Parts: sequence; structure tokens; C-alpha cells
Amino acid sequence: MPAAYASDPDRARGRRWPEEEMSFRSPFQRDRDRIIHASAFRRLKHKTQVFVEHEGDYYRTRLTHSIEVAQVARTIAGALGLNDCLTEAVALAHDLGHPPFGHTGEDALQALMKPYGGFDHNAQAIKIVTRLECHYADFDGLNLTWEALEGIAKHNGPVMGDLPYALAEYDSEHDLELGTHASAEAQVAALSDDIAYNNHDLHDGLRAGLFDEADICHLPMIGAAFAEVDAMHADLDPMRRRHEGLRRVFAAMVTDVVDTSRTLLAESGAQSVEDIRHFGRPVVRFSDTLWADLQQIRTFLFTNMYRAPSVMVKREEVTCIINDLFPLFLSKPDLLPSEWRRNVDARDEVALARSVSDYISGMTDRFALQEHARLIR
Repeated sequence: MPAAYASDPDRARGRRWPEEEMSFRSPFQRDRDRIIHASAFRRLKHKTQVFVEHEGDYYRTRLTHSIEVAQVARTIAGALGLNDCLTEAVALAHDLGHPPFGHTGEDALQALMKPYGGFDHNAQAIKIVTRLECHYADFDGLNLTWEALEGIAKHNGPVMGDLPYALAEYDSEHDLELGTHASAEAQVAALSDDIAYNNHDLHDGLRAGLFDEADICHLPMIGAAFAEVDAMHADLDPMRRRHEGLRRVFAAMVTDVVDTSRTLLAESGAQSVEDIRHFGRPVVRFSDTLWADLQQIRTFLFTNMYRAPSVMVKREEVTCIINDLFPLFLSKPDLLPSEWRRNVDARDEVALARSVSDYISGMTDRFALQEHARLIR
């Protein structure tokens, strides 16, 4: 039975371009399905999570990360009585706007786009699903429901102050009420992102040899999880021991969010999704204790993984690729594919820069590497 504060597909606010809904799929199911079939979603297969896509088949990519986030999100949404299809749609779409090379690529594009309105991957996700996916006859984008767009735009909370230009442009045409919190479903997607990457970055860092189990057993939750495994399974194969230990850390994060959020939702007195939006603070969150524990894990990962010497060398290499490609396309727009050239006036530097940014941000790691090798001599 859905909770009173769950998003009701029968009361969805509709789509910007009206469509007849289907009898056998809810509006939020259609949102999810359109995201899965989007070109931008498929390209996540070859986009960096932490390690550049070609560095190994076992590391997470932006696609496998998004799938893991969606799996966590559906579990939590079900436990809280929320709409799992809307939750899954937001989770699957949350990283559509990431450029090649992960946060390194985003940092490079942010710097290059500063004179032209900046770059933000959340705003870029909105631009993708409302404009850049051009497959349907009657509209640009995916024509998602208002609820899905709201969740993509502000799953991390209200968006205040100077808005990224891509988000500001769309919001001026279709008000997403950026000053309020998003639905509880979108909040679940945001927390599921935290759970997924904290868990799988530990896995990938161990596999890459950037640290070992002994290095992380002093961290909160992790030492206790491995101690429990050792007590139950003496002399367990090292790889199984690793998986069993981190599986328990993963379960602890999920359980904490469910238990904490149940309490917060009950205390909120929310009787509708609008009550959630206007409650003034998130209703889906970690407990204070676990949040403090996660800060220690994040600090460890930042030092020993995200800023590890081998990762920093690769960061410098891929930053150079973005820094080479952007000014090249800006100065020689004839190098852009024809479908990108025909919709922009090369005399309008801002419009051209934004088109170049859209083109580069849509590249996969491997295509960016190939284009750099082909074009930069």
C-alpha cells in the first residue's frame, strides 16, 4: 500500500507536451523506460566512474554505477512505501549529464565554459532529457513527467542562487519549483547514489591495489564487518572475505537510511507529496552517527583513491584531452558533425561554445580519446 506522501502516478502533473497515457504502463514507468532507451543512457557504458573506461573490465563505469543506484533506490523506496518506478527513473537519469572522464572531465568543462555560462552535470542532464535527445516526432527530449524532471533537477535539494544556464533556460519555460525540496522518491535516489559509490569505490580501490583490507579495517563499520566475517568463516578465500565484508557495510548503509527515514517521515506528519516538498528539510537521510562514519570513509577514499598518484596522472592526461578539443572545435566549428553545425550560428560565440560543450560532454571516454588522436597532431 503506497504511503500518503508517495508520488501518485494517477495524479502526476503531466508532461510539457501532452500525450495520451497508456493503460498498461504508468506515467512513471514510461519515464523509466524512455530513459533506459535513451542514447545518453547507453553511452554511460563507456564513461568513467573513477577509472577511465579502458583501464579494466572489472571497474565500475558510469552505467553500472547508475544501475546499482537504481537497485538500491528501488529497495529503499519499497521499504518506505514510495513509488519505486519514479524513484528508479530519477536514479537511472541522475548521471546522464556527466561528460567523459567523470568528475575530471566535468572540472575541465566547468573551467572552459566559465565565460559562456558554466557547466554542471545535473543541469546538463536536464538539457539532455528535454532537448538533446531528438528521437520523437512530436517533441525534443524525452518529454518526461514534471515529477521526473523535478527529481533530476533537485534530487540533491533545492537549487538556489545563480542557476546553471541549462537549468535556468528550461525552468524559465517550465517551472520546476527549484526552491523547494524534491519528492521523497527523488531524495531516495540521491541517498542511493551515496550508498552505491561509497560501497563500490571501496571494491574498485581494493581491486586496483590502491589499498588493501588492512588499510581500511580501522574505518568505521568496515572493521566490524570484517571481524564478523572472520568470526563466522575462518580461513575464507580472500576474495570471498572481501565481498562478504563489504556486503555487510552496504547492508548497514541501506538499513540505516530505511530506519532513519521511517522515523523522519512519521515525525513530519506528511500526508501528501506536497507536504514533503514544503517540509523545509530532507525526510530521507542517514542517521547522524552513520553520516559521521561516512565522512571518515570518504576522507580515506579521497586521499587514497581519488587523489592516488596513478589516478592523478590519468586526471592530468584526460584534462589535457578536454582542454585540447574544446578550443579546437570552437575555432574550427566545421570539424563538428553536420547535425551539430546546422543548428548553431558560428558568429554567436556563446551559442557555439554551448554547442561544443554539449558535443564534448556527450562523448564517451573512448570516443574522446579517438577524436583527440585523430584531430590533435
